[in-house]
Amino acid sequence: MPPLPLCPSSCPQPLCPPRRRQPALLLRAWRMRRPWRKLSAMWRLARTGAARLAAAAAPAAPLGGWYEWWSQSRPVHWAEGGLAALQASAGLPWWAAIACGAALLRTAVTLPLAAHQCRLLAQLENLQPEIKNLAERLRYEVSVRGKQLGWSEKVARFHYKKNLRRIMTELYVRDNCHPFKATLLVWVQVPMWVCVSLALRNCSVGAAGSEVQEQFSAGGALWFTDLTAPDSTWILPVSLGLVNLLIVEIFAVQKLKVSRFQKLVTNFFRVMSVVMIPVAATVPSSMALYWLSSSFVGLSHNLLLRSPAFRRLCWIPRTKSESDTPYRDILSALTTKYSFKK
Repeated sequence: MPPLPLCPSSCPQPLCPPRRRQPALLLRAWRMRRPWRKLSAMWRLARTGAARLAAAAAPAAPLGGWYEWWSQSRPVHWAEGGLAALQASAGLPWWAAIACGAALLRTAVTLPLAAHQCRLLAQLENLQPEIKNLAERLRYEVSVRGKQLGWSEKVARFHYKKNLRRIMTELYVRDNCHPFKATLLVWVQVPMWVCVSLALRNCSVGAAGSEVQEQFSAGGALWFTDLTAPDSTWILPVSLGLVNLLIVEIFAVQKLKVSRFQKLVTNFFRVMSVVMIPVAATVPSSMALYWLSSSFVGLSHNLLLRSPAFRRLCWIPRTKSESDTPYRDILSALTTKYSFKK
């Protein structure tokens, strides 16, 4: 098996003195003696001072300026128009239109991105054995080269990490599965969730028109007949917190080996799920209903993406950690974790 090539930019003598940098430093010092350099520096200083004085003399923006700007932005208006078009074309009451809009967005936008994320994560998992073997070979090559060239332990570690990053990048490019691509779901889902939430807030407070606000005030159902008022019974906020906690726990029980960072992330989302309960109790019921509907559909999609048949339908490769009975395993893990029997 041929040895792994080291990085062509690595110097066989990393501790050699940087003699070639001295002329550049001397040239830079000679240029700084020019008079026009001083005039340019003085001009930049004067321009910066004038800008600071102008900013200090300008009136301070209100605290809610950025929030109002965002709530009146074009994507929020698009969300308002989409909700109105869905409600008018389907002839549904507003509470059903909000729930159907959340399900439609989750299914048409978020589900394909979630399947793409699962495909990338599966490819990365299947790539780990090859990365492990290449890392062992690289460690041996670096140790042999270090003994030949007299590298210290620090220099050898530097070359090992540098070449390992290069090898991993080449593997990611080869299989088209860079880990950063798996974050595409977050960059799409979070702005979409915020824009729809602000659109519902505008419809509830009258920013989208008094006619829409009147329709929202009588467009609820069951105990939340007024979509412009918060849910005084706390049924929607508590249900939202429970669904979010269930999503977090399903993700937590599927991992056998959990690092310290993953534990911190899991605990953070647990805290956020609990914090969202009082937040949802203070916003209009339309927003709380949308949050609950979106979380419930997201839970359904997460369970659907555990199905082996659906994973093959989405071209998600089979991995070593994939189970043939995922739902039974999830139920067993949750029962074992939260069972009070000793």
